[in-house]
Amino acid sequence: MKTLVVYSSLTGNTKKVAQAVSSVLPECDMFPVEEAPSSVEGYDLVALGYWVDKGMPDGRSRAWLEGIRNARLAFFGTLGAWPDSDHAKECMKKGEALALEPARGNSVCGSWLCQGRIDPKVLEVMARMAGNVHPMTPERKARIEEAARHPDDGDCRRAQEFFRNILDSLK
Repeated sequence: MKTLVVYSSLTGNTKKVAQAVSSVLPECDMFPVEEAPSSVEGYDLVALGYWVDKGMPDGRSRAWLEGIRNARLAFFGTLGAWPDSDHAKECMKKGEALALEPARGNSVCGSWLCQGRIDPKVLEVMARMAGNVHPMTPERKARIEEAARHPDDGDCRRAQEFFRNILDSLK
């Protein structure tokens, strides 16, 4: 089985998870999204890693994904929110929906997210909007502080396990 990992990383979070994922995939090529091949023909599984931006995969990941056809995909990503939150689940659905537009002929094996450190520039923008969109509540502050400690080794192990399970399901 030949595999491909493509990732977009703003702070290094998603790159760290991509390295962990690629270490458990057979015959794996890995590229940052800017250097990724535009065709995935010949790959049995393509793993796309992205950071969540406004509830969606980041723009570079979306742009690359728009060109992908007839691929078996699995997603992984990082976000500042709790990974088991309704918001995170909605983010995964949106990422999968991009790939599953009927004309593209793709299939999706699953999605996995973990928390990741939020870029300080993003936090600055959010603070300027704090009055009406993103108020700094004690819960929000605690979540941002926790996100700053991720992805950690446990997150990387969980990502590896997620992809091992995908490989098992494809046998």
